[in-house]
Amino acid sequence: MLSIKARITLLFTAITGGLLLSFALVIYFSSAENRENEFYNLLYNEALTKANLFLDAQVEEKTLQEIYKQNRELINEVEAAIYSEDFVLLYHDDVKTDVVKENDEMLESILENGIIQFYIDDWQVVGLKYTYNNKKFLITAAGYDEYGYNKLSSLLTTLTIALLSSVILVFLIGIFFSRQALSPIFNMNNQIRKITAASLHLRLKVSDNKDELNELADSFNKMLDRLENSFETQKQFVSNISHELRTPLAAIISELEITASKERNIKTYQKAINDALKDANKLAKLANSLLDLAKASYDPSEIHFKKVRVDEVLMDAIKQIKSINKNYKIQIEFEQEFDDDFQMSVNGNEYLLKVAFSNLIENACKFSEDHESYVSIAINNKGIILNFWDNGIGISKNDINQIFRPFFRGKNKDYSHGHGIGLHLTQKIINLHQGQIHVKSTKNVGTSFKVFIPFILD
Repeated sequence: MLSIKARITLLFTAITGGLLLSFALVIYFSSAENRENEFYNLLYNEALTKANLFLDAQVEEKTLQEIYKQNRELINEVEAAIYSEDFVLLYHDDVKTDVVKENDEMLESILENGIIQFYIDDWQVVGLKYTYNNKKFLITAAGYDEYGYNKLSSLLTTLTIALLSSVILVFLIGIFFSRQALSPIFNMNNQIRKITAASLHLRLKVSDNKDELNELADSFNKMLDRLENSFETQKQFVSNISHELRTPLAAIISELEITASKERNIKTYQKAINDALKDANKLAKLANSLLDLAKASYDPSEIHFKKVRVDEVLMDAIKQIKSINKNYKIQIEFEQEFDDDFQMSVNGNEYLLKVAFSNLIENACKFSEDHESYVSIAINNKGIILNFWDNGIGISKNDINQIFRPFFRGKNKDYSHGHGIGLHLTQKIINLHQGQIHVKSTKNVGTSFKVFIPFILD
């Protein structure tokens, strides 16, 4: 497989060589055509001159033939012949060497067309009709254009040498320029080889030039930024998960080891089992939250979306929370009447929306002394608006900007147990549905989450 440098060099050489060959062929064939036309004109003039000498000047036949023979020793003299209208030979420069060998068919063609031109091997022949003293004569003239052929051969040699030299020169220039053109890519490749999982902080050099290679380097650097953030997030995620799993597991192991260390009464065993069961439930809830987070982190194209009614999903979430927590109180309010399914429907994933609504309702109940939360639902011309609020302990100003971070737990963690996954998961789900979520909170007054989900029906 040829390298890009070799392909560029060969392509550059082929294109340039092709253009040079085209110019050379045009020059050669134009020169060949010009030589042919010029020699035909020379034959025409020689034929007229010979006819004038023989018919008008009445130079003797022997004298004309002697001149022809003498000239042939020095140059390629034109051989001429003169016929009468009835095809009788009146004069010929040299009957013995007769190149043309005129016949009745040829002479008939001259008489009919007035002038004809053709080749006999490399000899050019012209035949023309000539009128003198109201009489018609037929004249042929033939000659070998040695000088013209030599010039054409010399031109061909010159063009061939020039073409081959040019192609070699273009090939060498192509190697140089391809190396120069691709040197930024070679440098970029050398820089990329130095970037590993342990050195994701390294970046490609980007100059001020706004060319394609700098755009590529900039895009690659942005990709590295995303990868570095992803690696850091993954490290933090693994660290947090390890901590979250270790605490309940350590509590379960410790409780069971202490209980098993000696014989206990039934109440002690029951208490140990109940404590272990509570920690196991915490682990189960954490595992479920992590699975939900994984689902919400899928590529949107891999998540099944369909037409769902938001009010029905909300009611299912409320029903599920009440079945688990009997003391939770949830008030729901519809701010306007809805005429049809379209006004309450979006293109979404029912399971994920239910998880998001459950998290918001459960948080509102969990951080309120009366364990009561309120939900309102409304629509506008763009989508559905849901408000989730409570009259609970609120969120401090320092914590409110970080509550959507994974595994973040603020000062409220002492009020109720949690893993810091729910709100991060909820934000991911709302973003998957191209929606928005905003929070407002006042310490010891309450917290409100406003969720907007747009109409994106198929």
